Amino acid sequence: MPRSHSSWKGSASCRLEWRPSRWVRGMLILLGVLSVVSLFGSALPAWMAGVLAVPVLGFAGHALRRYGRQPARILVIPGGDASPMLDGIALVRCALQWRGPLAFLAWQDVQGRRGHLAWWPDTLDARQRRELRLAAGDAALCATMAAMAP
Repeated sequence: MPRSHSSWKGSASCRLEWRPSRWVRGMLILLGVLSVVSLFGSALPAWMAGVLAVPVLGFAGHALRRYGRQPARILVIPGGDASPMLDGIALVRCALQWRGPLAFLAWQDVQGRRGHLAWWPDTLDARQRRELRLAAGDAALCATMAAMAP
């Protein structure tokens, strides 16, 4: 039985969407609540813990709102030696790391700006994780990144 030509490529292409995770939102809420509980469980006087609880909850709400308002991002990893693109911008340096079902992408674009994204299991299902692993491969993700030190 003949093999398909797509399986002969050195690396497959991949197109993924990143969006804020509901799990991270839930953890931010939990951290805010637990930080207030820890204030009242500490040796602080109750009135001081009550005063400090207000800015702690405000900061937790700010972090939750800031994370939830991040726009969706599109990562495209073309097959072959082409550079990956994030929202249509070519990436000069990038690295993909795995921690179990979590995927972490750190990058630097042509203008020198750096950034990072994290895909959680609720935003990247098993099929997409496999697609990303196959597209990234074992070698360096970016074609323009030097493979060895000078």
